[in-house]
Amino acid sequence: MSVEVLALVAAVVAVAAFVQGSSGLGFALIVAPVVGIVAPGTLPVFLLAVMIPLNLYVAWRERAALDLRGAGWITVARLTATPAGLVLLMAVPDRHLGLLVGAATVLAAAVSLLAPSFTPGRAAYLTAGAVTGLTETATGVGGPPLALVYQHRPPAELRATVAVCFLAGEVASLAALFAFGQARPDQVAPALMAVPAVVLGVWLSRLTHRHLDAARMRITVLVFALVSGGVLMLGL
Repeated sequence: MSVEVLALVAAVVAVAAFVQGSSGLGFALIVAPVVGIVAPGTLPVFLLAVMIPLNLYVAWRERAALDLRGAGWITVARLTATPAGLVLLMAVPDRHLGLLVGAATVLAAAVSLLAPSFTPGRAAYLTAGAVTGLTETATGVGGPPLALVYQHRPPAELRATVAVCFLAGEVASLAALFAFGQARPDQVAPALMAVPAVVLGVWLSRLTHRHLDAARMRITVLVFALVSGGVLMLGL
């Protein structure tokens, strides 16, 4: 990444870290389409790597609200589906990865906006984990299925459980990508440089996460994801 591109990405990462630290979702939906436009060669490794410190902090901060049962079922399905996501990534030519990221972003946002409320059970946990394992490994975008499962639960429970599920999945996906030659160290370097932006965003979120209108922010994030994902698709 050039200095200018890195500065842009850092600003977007800071905003996205604030949003996810406050509401429990939105980081990948904000960052993925932007990075897909300015630095597509770093995906999905950049997203997976930069989200690890974010989710470590959120999981620790909200640990008292964790839904251990739901997180367990989701993580089992998430890890089981990781190889399928790796196969999908290997099957997609590099020149089409941006299109895949844009399509995944738009689809995820649309489903999140339109899905009705429901009470999650084991089947919902397993389905959300499997879909997340497929899409996050292939594109870096995996949050909306988890957000759908927890969208009507207390905000702290959503933040804690989604962060824990993400954390386990991101480590597994990165390990698989490196093991099968689908990730390179130079794709991780920009993520390391973006860590200060993550720290800034989550530090600001700790000041507001108990008071922010999470529902309004959720709609704003999803609309942004629809627009930016559509731009990424049309640009290719």
